[in-house]
Parts: sequence; structure tokens; C-alpha cells
Amino acid sequence: MTDKIRLPDELGAQLRLRREALGLSKSELAAKAGKVREVVYRLEAGEDTTVSSLLAVMAALGLSLRLENAGLPSAAEVARRFQMDDEDAPEGGSSGHDPAA
Repeated sequence: MTDKIRLPDELGAQLRLRREALGLSKSELAAKAGKVREVVYRLEAGEDTTVSSLLAVMAALGLSLRLENAGLPSAAEVARRFQMDDEDAPEGGSSGHDPAA
């Protein structure tokens, strides 16, 4: 697992890797956590969900949450994240550079 998770999609990726390493489907993990499958989909996609759902899924994966001083993501980390979003843009669509933004 990564040392620092600072963005929701990074957390989602780590949860997915752990689930896959345990050989669990999304449905199996949801049942083990006492949540609906949509919670697992949302967490793994880095989307919003409740803290209680996050903690239930983490417990079902044998993980715990630890808080430590980390500061904000660096400018390079944020730029990398937005660059990845631009690369995921559909072909022929927006270049990711909106002059109105």
C-alpha cells in the first residue's frame, strides 16, 4: 500500500487492490461490510460516501484508519492528478482546457 493517501481516488485504488488481493468481489465485500454494493463502487471510484461506510468497508478488508499530519498535496501531486483526468477525456471531446474556466 502507498505511504500517503491524499486524494479520494488514491484511497479508492488502494481499497480495490486490497479487495482483489483478498479475492473478494465487490458484492462479497459489500455483504461482509453490511453495506450495499454501490458503496464499494463509490469508494473504489473515489466518490463521496459516508465515513461510517468507509470504516465498515475498511474493517471488512482488515484495514484501519490512522490520522497523521501530512499537509496538503503538493502542486506536483495536484498537477499529476489533473493531467490524468485530461488523459481520460473522450476522444474528439474537450481537450481539458476550458478557456471559460
